[in-house]
Amino acid sequence: MQNILTKTGRTVLAILAYIGEVARLAMESFLSIFSMRVRWRLVMRQIVEIGTRSQMVVIVTGAFTGAVFSAQLYFQLQRLGMASTVGSVTAVAMFRELGPALAGLMVAGRVGASIAAEIGTMKVTEQVDALRSIGVHPVDYLVVPRVTAMMISMPLLVAECCAFSVLSANYVALNVLGIAEAGYMRNLIFYVGLFDIYKALIKGFVFGLIIVFVACREGLRTENGAAGVGRAPTEAVVISSLAILAVNFILTFALNIIFPAN
Repeated sequence: MQNILTKTGRTVLAILAYIGEVARLAMESFLSIFSMRVRWRLVMRQIVEIGTRSQMVVIVTGAFTGAVFSAQLYFQLQRLGMASTVGSVTAVAMFRELGPALAGLMVAGRVGASIAAEIGTMKVTEQVDALRSIGVHPVDYLVVPRVTAMMISMPLLVAECCAFSVLSANYVALNVLGIAEAGYMRNLIFYVGLFDIYKALIKGFVFGLIIVFVACREGLRTENGAAGVGRAPTEAVVISSLAILAVNFILTFALNIIFPAN
């Protein structure tokens, strides 16, 4: 029992220490942003890397998820005579939960690993120390452009994921499964509102911050040469993905209190 308590205590302390390091990095980044120490040319490059080059992955994920989800709902709801609600249920599920979470996980796998590997390589090759030696703060130069680009790009990526999921669901439901368009569209318009879109964008914004801060932290803490550079992307993806799933649970309750269902 004592060993179990000891291991549990160490794990809790390690998690709290990790959260503290990420929070400190976030505080330094936002202080830099608010003091207008933003290198906009670097931000534009990161928007291309984070946002533009992630579009295809997010769009394909959203489109096929929406199509599969609508088909599965149809096979179940048609037995109850509720096939016309397939569109509204799919849209609400994608906007409130699946869209932001899936987009966050895909971006974590693509962008989070890239950021951790890039910064980690700079760390082990002493390029980060070189920045300090010439009077450039690594957070201002490496972290802030990526944070700014992520705050701009991630909500847009989530919006694209949700939009293409709804479009693909509509196509499958109306053209493949043969659901009556009038009832389908009436339910879709009636049950899906602006608050659902707000929830998706807020979750996307929060998930984007989790991804970029975890990835930057892993990159800046990289040690042991090539072996450390290999571990940093893996740890960044795993930790940010688990954090997204955990925070998604908390945000679901918080956002439903802020934006109650009609």
